[in-house]
Amino acid sequence: MKKKRYVQVGTGGRARFFYQAVAKDYAETSEIVAFCDVNQTRMDYANEQLQVAGGKKVPTYKHYEFEKMIEEIKPDCVIVTSVDRTHDEYIIRAMELGCDVITEKPMTIDEKRAQAIIDAQKRTGKEVRVSFNYRYAPGNTKVRELIMDGVIGDVFSVHFEWFLNTKHGADYYRRWHRNKENSGGLLVHKSTHHFDLVNFWLNSQPETVFAMGSLNFYGRNNAEKRGVKDFYYRCHGSEIAKKDPFYLDMEASPVQKALYLDAEHEDGYIRDKSVFSEEISIEDTMGVMVRYQNNAILTYSLNTYISKEGFRVVFNGSKGRLEYDVLEKPYVNAGGDKENEGALAYKKITVFPMFAPSYEVEIEMASGGHGGGDPILLNDIFGVPVEDKFHRAANHVDGAMSILTGVAANKSIASGMPVRIDSLMKF
Repeated sequence: MKKKRYVQVGTGGRARFFYQAVAKDYAETSEIVAFCDVNQTRMDYANEQLQVAGGKKVPTYKHYEFEKMIEEIKPDCVIVTSVDRTHDEYIIRAMELGCDVITEKPMTIDEKRAQAIIDAQKRTGKEVRVSFNYRYAPGNTKVRELIMDGVIGDVFSVHFEWFLNTKHGADYYRRWHRNKENSGGLLVHKSTHHFDLVNFWLNSQPETVFAMGSLNFYGRNNAEKRGVKDFYYRCHGSEIAKKDPFYLDMEASPVQKALYLDAEHEDGYIRDKSVFSEEISIEDTMGVMVRYQNNAILTYSLNTYISKEGFRVVFNGSKGRLEYDVLEKPYVNAGGDKENEGALAYKKITVFPMFAPSYEVEIEMASGGHGGGDPILLNDIFGVPVEDKFHRAANHVDGAMSILTGVAANKSIASGMPVRIDSLMKF
């Protein structure tokens, strides 16, 4: 079997998920053949980790050498794990240069960029895969199966509450994600997972969106309201920061030190800014209502300063009700506790038939990140494909539809008015 050749753009914390898996578990079918990034220090670290995983050191290219890399390396596929706002650039140019694409979520951050990706895919005929690992988590797949099998009949309404705790949730307010121009805000960057799950579960697409949101906990003004008097710009080198429960010690994390602290002299990116600074332009408290094309209604909330981590989703249908409760182990991205990324502490699915006793549905246990979903996704991408009756592989249309709910929600928050999805893009 001829190996499929991959280059990877963006070598930050999430990048390891892909290149380490290829080197360690999929060397017979796939190989990483080059890295591309704005930062040479991070690429050097990626090369070290690639070799630790069993791969070979590969050539590195700066971000402005992307086309040169494609021309010289001639890869089959480009893996995009760069800052969200740059995804569209690499996705589109990769397709134009003859490559397929695998992109980390979100596919992009707004409707104009999404439209450009859709148009480029039509023009080139290349394949775009969006790595929605939550689709592959056994519990999430089981919900899909139950709804497909008509266990609760036609689904009329969904209530979906996602809560990020003060370890994981706070981390979005330290990093580049805290600027909406980089990430689209958490209704795009984070909620793309959740809105994709609803699309996946309901086998439908969003039609109309109305939302509210605000910054209530993080940011300087909110801290001052709670009586905080001592502030700092970043954690590293600050004595004040060490007294803050939100202190992040990158010196204590070999991964964060190598990826960020030792690399910041090149591009000025500071990974450990205060979560109570004045620079934050995203919300931390969000509520969204969505009507779907199949007439189902979603009520959704995301809060990022909660004392626990996980989600609760409830489906109400013509034949009963389904409740799905999950607690996750909180983690900090690239913080050295990689095994906790989306790891489950508790999960439970309960069905309440309309005219029969309730019962709990067994969820098959699986090892690996995101409740066992990560290994299944990785095999689907890099291994030998198997028939999947749940159709979990996500393409460019799925990627667009997952962000459009968040994009519409951002517009609704700004205008105070509902937003129709068909007013944003043409497929």
